[in-house]
Amino acid sequence: MLVIAPGRINLIGEHTDYNNGYVMPAAVDKCIAFAVALNGSDQCNFYSIDFNTSFSFKLSELVPGASWFHYMMGVADGFLKMGLPIAGINCVFGGNIPTGAGMSSSAALCCGIAYAFNELFYLKLSRLQLAKLAQRAEHEFAGVRCGIMDQYASLFGEANSALLLDCRSLTHEILPINFIDAEILLIDTKVKHELGSSAYNERRAACEEGVHQLQKLKPAIQSLRDVQATDLIILKPKVQPDVFIKCQFIVNEINRTLEAAQLIKANDLAGFGKKMFETHWGLSRDYEVSCAESDLLVQLAQDSGDGVLGARQMGGGFGGCTINLVKKQAIEKYTDHIKKKYVASFKKEPDFYSIDLCEGVHIVKAIT
Repeated sequence: MLVIAPGRINLIGEHTDYNNGYVMPAAVDKCIAFAVALNGSDQCNFYSIDFNTSFSFKLSELVPGASWFHYMMGVADGFLKMGLPIAGINCVFGGNIPTGAGMSSSAALCCGIAYAFNELFYLKLSRLQLAKLAQRAEHEFAGVRCGIMDQYASLFGEANSALLLDCRSLTHEILPINFIDAEILLIDTKVKHELGSSAYNERRAACEEGVHQLQKLKPAIQSLRDVQATDLIILKPKVQPDVFIKCQFIVNEINRTLEAAQLIKANDLAGFGKKMFETHWGLSRDYEVSCAESDLLVQLAQDSGDGVLGARQMGGGFGGCTINLVKKQAIEKYTDHIKKKYVASFKKEPDFYSIDLCEGVHIVKAIT
């Protein structure tokens, strides 16, 4: 069996997932391919083409850890904890998801092997169940307390479309996108894509503090998803300025994501691009999760005229890629300009990735 598991991007909606808001992810044509077969034992054997290394483990000897094979163990453990019958497999895998670029290679890894187990052993779990199982593997075996957006996008993605994902109900709307005259270009800052745990926790705490204060007056408010502009007026005198600013950004970003979805439906890519710029400067100035490299790339995009429709930092923050919506005829000139300016400022070259939106995890070939 040959399984393809894509990475993902998020077009808009940052830090809204843990506030029960909306996000707009999409599966992309950077992926991991898994060649998988039963081996008639209780041992799982994996070989990574990209790392030129192999690892084996018995299903009775699953332990947490930080290496790539612990993700595989976590997936296997998830099936076993559900009481589902799995056995040993042989798997060779490799892919082209750039390391550290924020396209969620770990989610592709977990979702791909979970999908393979599900198909090989006729377990009939839904894609949502597989997404939750893959998320659990990252939480409990790899020690990464991620949201579910990455796994959801990898499994539910549709070709030439994004998903408007409701992070409260875990349901989505498919948003077909017409990219006839434009394309998505990721620019890798080469700054390590790592949201420091202390910074992440501080921002989550600010959001939770805002909700806590509002609940004293409006108990129905369960998260910033439930907060309106009038509620923000009530909140402002009750919290520290920094807490208010963080909460205000999230409320605005949730609304912006819904507005952006309407622009996609209207095929207004220029209007959508403006929302991307708004999100970036909110992330930079209000939520304070950007960096000098990302800010420069977005400023250069904004100064490039009508050839670039929109740009913003993508992901949790402090590095990784910016996502850019660029007119096709402007791509070559734009990338040359960016490279020169970036090297002059930071003495290193960024990487560029052109992206197409593709379907989620799927079987290419069943090997008999």
